[in-house]
Amino acid sequence: MFQDLDVPDAAEHLVRAQLVFKIDGILKKRKLKQAEAGKLLGIPQPDISKMLRGEFRQFSVERLLRFLVALNQDVDIVVRPHSGDRDSPTLQVF
Repeated sequence: MFQDLDVPDAAEHLVRAQLVFKIDGILKKRKLKQAEAGKLLGIPQPDISKMLRGEFRQFSVERLLRFLVALNQDVDIVVRPHSGDRDSPTLQVF
């Protein structure tokens, strides 16, 4: 989708969007107010608001992953060969 809109670094932007979507879901499930979430994640409430409104370019993928860890989530990173390359091993980082 972001590639169709000519968003620079579309693949990375999509990953960040997916991570923010997950963070938003956790915050809603826990019924955390933005100020509470900001304290938990170590960022000001206005930055939480911007992030949840889709303005998340300032947050790297790594930082968003740290937010998930701060929200008591396990993060698994899986690297596997492209579907056409069966000879390369799969790497999982936990």
